Amino acid sequence: MAMEISVNNSTYKTDYADRLQAEREEIKKAENLRSEEKASERKPVQHDEYISSEKTGEKPNGLYRVGQDENGNKKVYFNDPKKTEEKCVGNTDKVDREIRELKERKKQLEQQLKTVSGDEKKTKELESKLAQVERELDQKDNDTYRRQHSTFTDK
Repeated sequence: MAMEISVNNSTYKTDYADRLQAEREEIKKAENLRSEEKASERKPVQHDEYISSEKTGEKPNGLYRVGQDENGNKKVYFNDPKKTEEKCVGNTDKVDREIRELKERKKQLEQQLKTVSGDEKKTKELESKLAQVERELDQKDNDTYRRQHSTFTDK
């Protein structure tokens, strides 16, 4: 849109659209210069890259495997080849012997209870001993107790 304005015998022509276009072009040029400067200042983005150990000639520094954790979720495990493996042997003989002795003691007490029929005092005493042995058996005759009381030795 062109306009003519007369002020004190002077004529000014203004073309608003042309002036606005020129301003926009100057702003774009300035923005382009700034973005080029920023781009030149930026470091290139580094990406991870898989390089086979066969290509590099080096031995692999570890092994990864996908497994499940205690909650059943997938998890990546790392098997470090530099880590020394520890091997040990668990022995539950002592615990098994203890449980076997308790079971034998229980059988003996049950047999004694059957043979003693007239003496109430002796019967109550045997019943309390039997109850104590049964409680001990309940406590010890399970996998948790065996694991906790096992002895481990290096192989």
